[in-house]
Amino acid sequence: MAMQRTLSIIKPDATQKGYVGKIIARFEEEGLRIAAVRKMHLSRLEAEGFYAVHKARPFFGELVEFMMSGPCVVMVLEGEDAIAENRRIMGATDPAEAAEGTLRKLYAESKGMNAVHGSDAPETAAAEIAYFFRETEIF
Repeated sequence: MAMQRTLSIIKPDATQKGYVGKIIARFEEEGLRIAAVRKMHLSRLEAEGFYAVHKARPFFGELVEFMMSGPCVVMVLEGEDAIAENRRIMGATDPAEAAEGTLRKLYAESKGMNAVHGSDAPETAAAEIAYFFRETEIF
């Protein structure tokens, strides 16, 4: 396994419910290091740009509105096989299908309001990280 970086977002639903500390602690407990972190409230332009890959999908508008609904926490996580580890910790997109103890099983309301986001591949991670952070902001 190689050292990797991945983007993680604690979405507005989890942020508004006060789960930020628990989610960050879980990443650290599982061996992922936070290399960069920022709390922000996404604008329409930022949300639409980040999720542009889903623009043609029927849920795009709802997703953009949800991501603009409150502050979120964007992070760069770093560690051995960080992409797969983050996805394992998050659990399935639909909390009803997520494994016990995963972040989405613990903190998500629904498939649409699913508490966290994580990159799904090295190329995606690189693009997503660059969307939110300059290289000089990652330590």
